[in-house]
Amino acid sequence: MGVLGAIARHLDAIIGPGAMLLYPLYASMRAIESPSTLDDQQWLTYWVLYSFITLFELSFWKILQWLPFWPFMKLVFCLWLVLPIFNGAAYIYENFVRKYVKVGSHVNSNYPENQRRVLQMMSLDARKSVERYIERYGPNAFERVVQAAEKEAKKR
Repeated sequence: MGVLGAIARHLDAIIGPGAMLLYPLYASMRAIESPSTLDDQQWLTYWVLYSFITLFELSFWKILQWLPFWPFMKLVFCLWLVLPIFNGAAYIYENFVRKYVKVGSHVNSNYPENQRRVLQMMSLDARKSVERYIERYGPNAFERVVQAAEKEAKKR
């Protein structure tokens, strides 16, 4: 078990840099170039979480050096955050962070109260699209869309 044992003992050092840095860097660059914001959310959240893990390691390195399983725990957690079949970073953002962070919830006060309420309930991307729609077709067109959606909701 000489070679296999050495690989098993140093698995975190062999796989870690690629899984925790190289692949996320590559995927982050692809996310920057893609039109979707879902991958941006995944990778921005990953880098925030990875920064917290690194800060934790730097702060508690004297304790962590006594835990031989820490590098493997970190590797498994980072793999869960990174691998596309899990999208752990997006999961953490959707289920824990989004509830407490209200970034970009400010809506322009030029809109009537009922339109402002509707815009505040939307995601940032949807709000931007609606604001472009209002600029293009006017606030009355948006009001008609809202009324049609309300009628449709009442039918159901």
